Amino acid sequence: MSRINLNDLDPSFKHRVAEQPGGQGIKACFACKACTAACPITAVDARYDPRKIIRMALLGMTEEILHSDFIWLCSSCYGCQEVCPQNVSFTEVMFAIKNLAAAEACVPPGLTGQRLLLKAHGRLYEISDFENEKREKMGLPRIKEHPEDYDALLG
Repeated sequence: MSRINLNDLDPSFKHRVAEQPGGQGIKACFACKACTAACPITAVDARYDPRKIIRMALLGMTEEILHSDFIWLCSSCYGCQEVCPQNVSFTEVMFAIKNLAAAEACVPPGLTGQRLLLKAHGRLYEISDFENEKREKMGLPRIKEHPEDYDALLG
């Protein structure tokens, strides 16, 4: 078990999360673990534990949270919110945490790659002439890329 250095904790982190859209409920959690029991991701990856993530945020373990890859595992199924006796909107809290991570450029390379693909092609993969020729042989219309739609939506 690793030790926590109190000098590395950021007591303002929970307030930063709470100030984000969706992050307001983070301080209401009393660690009952109902969210973790309902989480399908926890069943396949023990690093993802909603109760533990909230505890880490409340303690101010900013670096450990924002630089982790486990915060990106949330499937946004809202199962945690459905069982929370404190009505903590944990999925929304996760969006708030991910927004803080993105603002500090702490995004996994795969997501950065997806953003670049969206910007270049307006979709998560390039439609080449090969795919369009296959489509034409099957009597399907050609697919046109519209990266400008991505720029209009997300900038």
